[in-house]
Amino acid sequence: MPSPGAAGEPGQPLGPSNSPDVPTSDGHFPERDTAPSQEPGQESPDAPQPPRRRDGRYVAMLVSGALTIVLGIAAAVLPVPYVVESPGPTFNTLGTDHDKPVISISGHATYPAKGNLDLTTVYINGGPNGPVNIFEAFQAWLDGSKAVYPEELLYPKGVTKQQSEQESALAMTTSQENAVASALKEENIPYGQKLAVAGLSDGSASAGKLQTGDVFTSINGKAVTSLNVVQTALAEGAGAPAAVVVDRNGKPVTVSITPGKGSNGKYILGVLLQYKFTFPFDVKISLDQVGGPSAGMMFALGIIDSITPGDLTGGKHVAGTGTISPDGTVGPIGGIAQKMRGARNGGATLFLAPAANCDEVVGHVPDGLQVVKVDTLADAKSAVERLASGQNVSRLPTCSNN
Repeated sequence: MPSPGAAGEPGQPLGPSNSPDVPTSDGHFPERDTAPSQEPGQESPDAPQPPRRRDGRYVAMLVSGALTIVLGIAAAVLPVPYVVESPGPTFNTLGTDHDKPVISISGHATYPAKGNLDLTTVYINGGPNGPVNIFEAFQAWLDGSKAVYPEELLYPKGVTKQQSEQESALAMTTSQENAVASALKEENIPYGQKLAVAGLSDGSASAGKLQTGDVFTSINGKAVTSLNVVQTALAEGAGAPAAVVVDRNGKPVTVSITPGKGSNGKYILGVLLQYKFTFPFDVKISLDQVGGPSAGMMFALGIIDSITPGDLTGGKHVAGTGTISPDGTVGPIGGIAQKMRGARNGGATLFLAPAANCDEVVGHVPDGLQVVKVDTLADAKSAVERLASGQNVSRLPTCSNN
């Protein structure tokens, strides 16, 4: 991602205007004209004077000046453990990116859509994306459009750029699949959904019992249709062994797993889960060099506008952010202050923000932008429809009222 510009060069120290005498090439000071000899004890004003000693303060000034330059260069070069977030570009989910439609649908009727449903982004400098120096961090701290965070708040210690990019790409893929699922659910279009094991955490309670690729069939006799079913069953069991049935390579496998406790105090199986969907038509999302899960809600709105007659936005310019779950729940994201600035810079007048981010919204809303808080995809769709129909949107929920 692009990095901020570099700092300026420090100046050079200036020496005194009159330099002392210097030796000649034979090692002696230059000869002076002499006067006739004089009586002992007398002093002639024209007599040669002994060479002056170099002032120690001058040497100290040179040393301190050189040291200042060296320390300045070191400060400009050495990285600091901070991350800088700044407003990134916006992308219209109803438009194109590099001459390709952001959202392409085949196998279902589509309808032309006007207006904008912009997803928002942030530039991130620092951490695995490349170091920032103290001048860049300080400059960003003074810039109201940017935010500075300790590196450990955003990235686990030791994570590499490759690992970060892989995680970001996976999050983007997951958000796209969840966006399709939530959009179809909102439009009452049926689809298939299963929950599969994507991996096991360290010290997992399921080690030796569940494997990557296992598809959940039931837990304690209840059919697993969503993650919520698993979480509810574990909570009701209060730590008792859970009877889990999975489909492993087409064969049912039953295991008993005693759940552990997560950092939040909830009972967990210690597995990483992902949804496996079977959709009735194909949805392809093309967006280069953008990663993470925060575009999910805007993807879902773009899909809804594409597969339903009419124009969801009424030609208006809407932007927003938020993760999305298959059931339509909108979740919090990072960098919302920078995303609101990016949205306004892109021309949006209405911004859809996750309700869980309200504490970061208050006090950071740019002039000319109205922010509506949403908990679900249905909330977001309703707000856009209200704007499109010309109704008063000032009464929609914001982060400063109920």
